[in-house]
Amino acid sequence: MTRRPASRALTILAVGFLLLDALLLAYGGVAWHRPGLLAGAGACAALAVVVVLVWRRYRRALVDIEAARRAMRDEVQSIRDLLQQHHLHN
Repeated sequence: MTRRPASRALTILAVGFLLLDALLLAYGGVAWHRPGLLAGAGACAALAVVVVLVWRRYRRALVDIEAARRAMRDEVQSIRDLLQQHHLHN
C-alpha cells in the first residue's frame, strides 16, 4: 500500500483560498465601486490557475522520476543476475 502525498490536499486548499479571495474581492469591488478590488480579484483568480498548472507539471515530473527509478532498478537487477551467472558475487 502506497501512501499518497499531501500535495493534493494542499493544492486544493490553496486554490480554494485564492478563489474565495477572488470572489470576495470581486463582490467588494462591485458593491463599493472600487476597481482596485476588481484587479485584486483578477490577480487571485489568475494565481489559482497558475497553482493548478504548476501542480499538474509537478505531478508529471513525479511520474517521470518514478519511471526512471523503475528502469534503474530493473537495470541493477539485470546486472546482479549477470554477475551471479558468472559467479562474481560482489
